[in-house]
Amino acid sequence: MSQRFVILDGSSLMYRAFYALPPLTDSQGRPTNAIFGFSNMLTKLLTELQPDKLVIAFDKGKTTFRTERYADYKGTRDKTPEELLAQIPLLHEFAAAFGISFIEKERYEADDIIGTLATKAAGAGHAVMVVTGDRDALQLVRPNLKVLLTKKGISELKEYDEAAFTEEYGFAPIKLIDLKGLMGDTSDNIPGVPGVGPKTASKLLLEYGSLEEVLNHIENISGKKLKERLTENREQAILSKELATIECQVPDMELDWPSYSITPDHQRMQAFCDSYELKAVWKNFVKIYGEGEILLDFSAPAAVEADLSYDTWDKAAVEKELKAAECIAVSGVFTGKAPFAKLTGAAVCALPAKKLGFITDSEGLSVLQKLMSEKPVAVKGLKAYYQAGVAAADSFFDIDLAAYLLAPEASKYELDRLVQEYLPSLQKPEGLTGEQAESVWAAYALASLQPVLAAKLAELKLEKLYADIELPLVEVLAAMEQNGIYINREELDKKGAELDARLKNLQEDIYVLAGTEFNINSPKQLGEVFFERLELPPVKKTKTGYSTNAEVLETLRDKHPVVEQVLQYRTLSKLKSTYIDGMRDLIGEEGRIYTSFNQTVTATGRLSSSDPNLQNIPVRTEEGRTIRALFEPGEGYDCLLSADYSQIELRILAHVSQDELFMDAFKKEQDIHARTASEVFGVPLEQVSSELRRHAKAVNFGIVYGISDFGLAKDLHIARKDAKSYIDNYFARYTGVKQFIDDTVEQAHKDGFVKTIFDRRRELPAINSRNFMQRSLAERMAMNTPIQGAAADIIKLAMIAVYHKLQAAGVKSRILVQVHDELVLEVVDSEREQVQAILKETMENIVKLSVPLLIDMHAGKNWAEAK
Repeated sequence: MSQRFVILDGSSLMYRAFYALPPLTDSQGRPTNAIFGFSNMLTKLLTELQPDKLVIAFDKGKTTFRTERYADYKGTRDKTPEELLAQIPLLHEFAAAFGISFIEKERYEADDIIGTLATKAAGAGHAVMVVTGDRDALQLVRPNLKVLLTKKGISELKEYDEAAFTEEYGFAPIKLIDLKGLMGDTSDNIPGVPGVGPKTASKLLLEYGSLEEVLNHIENISGKKLKERLTENREQAILSKELATIECQVPDMELDWPSYSITPDHQRMQAFCDSYELKAVWKNFVKIYGEGEILLDFSAPAAVEADLSYDTWDKAAVEKELKAAECIAVSGVFTGKAPFAKLTGAAVCALPAKKLGFITDSEGLSVLQKLMSEKPVAVKGLKAYYQAGVAAADSFFDIDLAAYLLAPEASKYELDRLVQEYLPSLQKPEGLTGEQAESVWAAYALASLQPVLAAKLAELKLEKLYADIELPLVEVLAAMEQNGIYINREELDKKGAELDARLKNLQEDIYVLAGTEFNINSPKQLGEVFFERLELPPVKKTKTGYSTNAEVLETLRDKHPVVEQVLQYRTLSKLKSTYIDGMRDLIGEEGRIYTSFNQTVTATGRLSSSDPNLQNIPVRTEEGRTIRALFEPGEGYDCLLSADYSQIELRILAHVSQDELFMDAFKKEQDIHARTASEVFGVPLEQVSSELRRHAKAVNFGIVYGISDFGLAKDLHIARKDAKSYIDNYFARYTGVKQFIDDTVEQAHKDGFVKTIFDRRRELPAINSRNFMQRSLAERMAMNTPIQGAAADIIKLAMIAVYHKLQAAGVKSRILVQVHDELVLEVVDSEREQVQAILKETMENIVKLSVPLLIDMHAGKNWAEAK
């Protein structure tokens, strides 16, 4: 009886999975990305191919009968990365737990094992499918034997049968070895005939049928050079064909049909996944084979009941079920647009009984809101509840905030993904339909996730950061979003018309300078004009043509006057589309814009802003200032007030490094950039020029961001050797800073993460990567995150304290916007002195550092004046 037999090229697929996915590690720093990718692919194959039998073939060492025949076989390949080598034993464990035969043999490659098993099975009439990333396997294609070749990493497969192969190559699959004999194979270091490429090799094969026949008819082949090459390299070509030929008769290898059945071991697989923290791999396994007899894990809640039954609760039911509950999980249904959406329904899970209910009754919702201010509550997206009028409570547990602190790189925290990651045994019931059922599942999932995430926060010592900074900040952000900021609509329209006119003039200037009309916004057309018509030197090419990105145009700025005009056109065009046109549609009835402050987006802990992004308005350009000038105090207010921390990142650097010279400058309230220029360039402080100060400023901030001599040279438009000299001199003077940076990076290599002074944590999975670019980026993150993250924590603490002090003072003035180290407030004139005193006292004393924290304050009739 014919069976479907799938053979996996484990060596090739592991390699593909490793390079297709970013670096992933468990909490002990053990790499796991290749296993994760292999599991995803295996799950897809098992689902789609439904094999009766399956086996994994793997290479066994580098010494094979081919290297015995030709010592340089595969000799040009890079050394296998340590991170991949470390995962090969994991694949053995994974295959054993999955109950899949894993075959390797001394002196033979995985290809040879595949060739032997596949041809024997196909010859016996079975339907054989070989899955690999290696094109060499295509020579095996024949009746009953197909090859599925990976494309785009491991996510797509292309199926080859005899017809598909012949259509692509023009000859039978077995002739692939003749092709390799002629053209060689650089990846395997098979020499072939020098100077013979794929076109020539294919043409010769189509004409003569085989390598041997080509060599027998050299005299009939046109082209003196080609004849010489074939004659001189006759033996090398024959050897190359031998090396390219997959051995289909590996000794002592017969079809052991019973051993190729898949016999999954649930307990072994769960233990494997738990050991390496491969929650997604466990979920893949469960998707195919169910949960089986799960090992008991008393730290995790029980799996969800299959039916997920719930009742509709009225006011009486809410009081009955929730008053007795120790804590509750709520998944709200909101109607309307943020930040003014209303809570119009809610799914609730009452704990510890895990009773489920859905509430739409307005009286029931009122009781729920009251109880939410009295009992511990798990929610997702707490800000919406504050904005819907739920009273403030210290006992809220926001799943989003907890997930963010545990994995700040993730940027998105969908509920199903969190369940998959933290509770892979908790399965969402199939066939959930309707808003109520989805909300009930969400409430159940939140109730199940809360103890797991809370325990994880405690394990990583993140509870204080959560409780003192992130959780209380939600109320502040909710209020700021509802405050909005007034924008002068009339001035906005005027600015839009002005930019339209300037863009039109720039367009005409560009056409004149270019000598032709074209679409300036089209990179393709711009590239053709610059590099073909104007013959500017091309800097970088992409798959679609010439690159015309900002970096390229900057390097061409002095090559032709049109480049400067195009750069200006792009700047104004972006300002108009993003801020003028973009903000016009966002103005509410009262003339105010309501941005969203995102608390769980950046990996460093900084807030971000969207719809519109008020944090990204250029502050140092005239165009950016004119955009800020559009924002004014609203009705009932007299001015906008900006309070901005002075050089907070450098002050934090002085504190954490304890560098004596750095701290001394701040303690004496000296101009830090002038003092640095004096130290680095050996000039008396009073003789520091504006240019030297500018260079020192670039070095100061560059050091914080791990800048290289190349980057500094580019920023300052100086020679690279001069930039290196600046950095060397800096570290020679500021030895404490150098020591801090070195120690931080060294510790990051050991721990795999870095922390701020407030214990904010950032994982750095690539910190020990063999890939230089990935490792270097991770090292720069290690240098910068403790500084930038601490600055983010300090401004958050200040926002919370200022917000509550303004409330306690009973003033009308309020916080509207936060931009990194700056707070913008809407203020009444009669309260200005009081508000300024609150800001100064609170912001400058919110934490005690080794150097003073100082703020700059300015008020004005618009945001530009206040800055």
